[in-house]
Amino acid sequence: MTTARNRAIDRLRRDRTLAEKTRQLEPPGRSEDVTDDTTIPDERLELIFTCCHPALALDAQVALTLRTLGGLTTDEIARAFLVPQETMAKRLVRAKKRIKAAGIPFRVPPAHLLPDRLAAVLAVVYLIFNEGYGGRGELAAEAIWLGRALAELMPDEPEVRGLLALMLVNDARREARFVEGEVVLLRDQDRALWDVGQIEAGSAELDRAMALGGRGPYVLQAALAVLHAEEEPDWPQIAALYGELARVTGSPVVELNQAAAIAEAGDVPAAMSIVESLELDDYHYLHAMRAELLRRLDRLDDARAAYERALELVHSEAERRFLEGRLAELAR
Repeated sequence: MTTARNRAIDRLRRDRTLAEKTRQLEPPGRSEDVTDDTTIPDERLELIFTCCHPALALDAQVALTLRTLGGLTTDEIARAFLVPQETMAKRLVRAKKRIKAAGIPFRVPPAHLLPDRLAAVLAVVYLIFNEGYGGRGELAAEAIWLGRALAELMPDEPEVRGLLALMLVNDARREARFVEGEVVLLRDQDRALWDVGQIEAGSAELDRAMALGGRGPYVLQAALAVLHAEEEPDWPQIAALYGELARVTGSPVVELNQAAAIAEAGDVPAAMSIVESLELDDYHYLHAMRAELLRRLDRLDDARAAYERALELVHSEAERRFLEGRLAELAR
């Protein structure tokens, strides 16, 4: 995969060099007829735009690009999409067959076609960041680099600014999220370890997105990230914003986050009602959240069972140790 990616980058560079040499060789008066459609400032971003072909379904574009260019395994991509690994493997195979049957070319799209591929490109960058946020710092750095390149390429797209803001603010807390290999909850993190300058940069990107009229999912998530970073989070406001994000995305994962905010605002029964309505049985965060709410409701036996279910599903060793610690606290 690394060899293939390097060859693809080499090919893009050769094509760019050829276009430039062709321009130089054109006789006077004809150079204006030779145009270079390659406007993307980063070769890796060019590859992502190339792979996110609208002839494929959106989820297939994202999954195939993550597999081919993002360095993620099929299992990691399946977890990102909340589907079994076998299901994702079949989707990838179908996408590759579709590319072959339709003769989809490996070609960087011209500038006027970039917006048609933006949703998939943003999703790819976001999921690469999420995988890095779980502990693989090199992937988080790669995603932020791509986000900056996207902002340079499409400076007036509010969702591009929103995604960059979201990644900057969340990544600013990286050094405080783990202590001796264990996850530290946001409220318990040492704020002295936060990168304040990066949070300010993310807030500035959010302001630009809002000034551009942004109200999409990445802008909303960036606003939530900034609110979470405040010393005294406004939980009712955060819960309301999660409600708006859930309306925009229809995502049960967002509803789960809304439930967490409602619980922090003090209404644990209402939060529990939301959690019990969600169909996310294979998602370990649901069971971890359910366990925490059950603990607050003094239903300790049910909380213990929920933590055990979360432990059956968790993949991160840091998160596993955290859940084991919470389970041990119940025993005490």
